[in-house]
Amino acid sequence: MATLESPAQTPMVRAENLVKSFGDHIVLKGVDLTVQRGQVVVIIGPSGSGKTTLLRCINHLEKIDSGRIYVDGQLVGYRERKGKLVEDSEANIARMRSQMGFVFQRFNLFAHMTALENVIEAPIQVLHQPKGEVTEQAMSLLAKVGLADKAHSYPHKLSGGQQQRVAIARALAMNPKLMLFDEPTSALDPELVGEVLKVMRQLAEEGMTMVVVTHEMSFAREVADRVIFMDQASIVEEGPPEQLFSESTNERTRNFLRRIS
Repeated sequence: MATLESPAQTPMVRAENLVKSFGDHIVLKGVDLTVQRGQVVVIIGPSGSGKTTLLRCINHLEKIDSGRIYVDGQLVGYRERKGKLVEDSEANIARMRSQMGFVFQRFNLFAHMTALENVIEAPIQVLHQPKGEVTEQAMSLLAKVGLADKAHSYPHKLSGGQQQRVAIARALAMNPKLMLFDEPTSALDPELVGEVLKVMRQLAEEGMTMVVVTHEMSFAREVADRVIFMDQASIVEEGPPEQLFSESTNERTRNFLRRIS
């Protein structure tokens, strides 16, 4: 799979004319998206606008009907054969997916494993890294998200915010080049939201490339390099947060922001 440009110039994510339907329901209607290295791009919009589906298509959890997605210059989910796209091998898809951390609304931790065991599972099983080395890195990641003292706790002993922070540590354990967050605070009680956003802010400050679907407008205002507003399966407007939140000329964007403020 050829890299399209030199690594320094290659966007981390480039999506071209994405179309996706579930039956007769169109959820992505010709969507284009570019995310540069080190950028934080926040996607906002009403429920059902296509935000989560776009995120899931980036790492091929959902297959697109047409269009192309490149991550770090490599085609995701497909390869070209005689000018046409054909489904890539499971091994290549898994390899590409392993380079993208995905944090879901629900924490999806293994209930029968401790926090530490959850974090070390993928690097050992998928990357075949030595357990001692992985365990040391996992403890460092748990400390990074403020949970070093919970390493041997099972998920049912952790709050929702703590479980989500373990999920972030688990994603980081694969040393991803891109982090995807799908409404990571929406399942949390309000008082627990801040502890998860704090970790995400820290990742942004460290230069991690992030695409975040969220309803947390303060996070979008303060952390995003670019905010994208989606509605009815399309990108309606995008720009720097100060422009989108304060100077939007699009009526749909302004109505949405008015409703949620």
